Amino acid sequence: MLNLHHLTSFVMLHQAGSFTLAAERLGIGQSTISQHIQRLEKSLGRQLVARDTHRVSLTTEGEALLGYARGMLEINGKVTALFGESRLRGRLRFGISEDVVANRLSGILEDFVRLHPLVDLELTVALSAVLNQMQEAGELDLVLAKRRLDEQHGKLLYREPLVWLARDPEFVLSRSEFLPLIAFPPPSITRKVAQEALDGAGIAWRVVCTCGSLSGLTAAARAGMGVLVQPRSMAPSGLREVMEGDLPPLEDVEFVLVPRRGADQALVEALSSQIRSRIMPPSREA
Repeated sequence: MLNLHHLTSFVMLHQAGSFTLAAERLGIGQSTISQHIQRLEKSLGRQLVARDTHRVSLTTEGEALLGYARGMLEINGKVTALFGESRLRGRLRFGISEDVVANRLSGILEDFVRLHPLVDLELTVALSAVLNQMQEAGELDLVLAKRRLDEQHGKLLYREPLVWLARDPEFVLSRSEFLPLIAFPPPSITRKVAQEALDGAGIAWRVVCTCGSLSGLTAAARAGMGVLVQPRSMAPSGLREVMEGDLPPLEDVEFVLVPRRGADQALVEALSSQIRSRIMPPSREA
């Protein structure tokens, strides 16, 4: 009989990629995570986790167990929710910023659905300003988005610098007529911050690619079309940060949770707590 606590630690270790982060997200000690993995390996008679100095990864046997472990935890969550005294039910409309989706959304949704299987979760992905407008119209119950430093709405999660990114910064910056800019369409916060910084420095620019999807913008940047602005911890692979001094500095942005007044507070807090446990300042993830 496999221990569900051990399986929880195993799945979280895979998601977090380190014993330290797994322990933080579960609210237990790092030594406890190690003990859970060791006991799970002993009970199965197989090595499940490969450890090195940089990152924790699963062995072939660990990969084989992962799907079954998730299934067992999901069933346990459904049973607990069905018969538990404080089970959550209802509908929660969640809006999330496009750039967060590519980095952290899967883990947030996986945890929430497993813990609250009776909640009907509706997901909307859009630009931060669009999400705020939808929430003001009563269409979203909780929003995870960016805000500028002079804005006050929402509950602060953390603050992070924006950076200039390009496949080949030297080539892009060598263009004499204008700086080719790759950006979300208005009313994108990162687009506005970039344009204000370039205008303030007297640098000519032109938008060469506009796309509402981060994957589309990333493809354009990887093709060498121009410069893309993103939060530093969310920089897509294959792009290099432009060295300080080559382009004007960009202001920081803040990531916030914005609950709708009148929304089901129990549902909002349940998802908010999952987000807070997964969305940590980049310095803590290093």
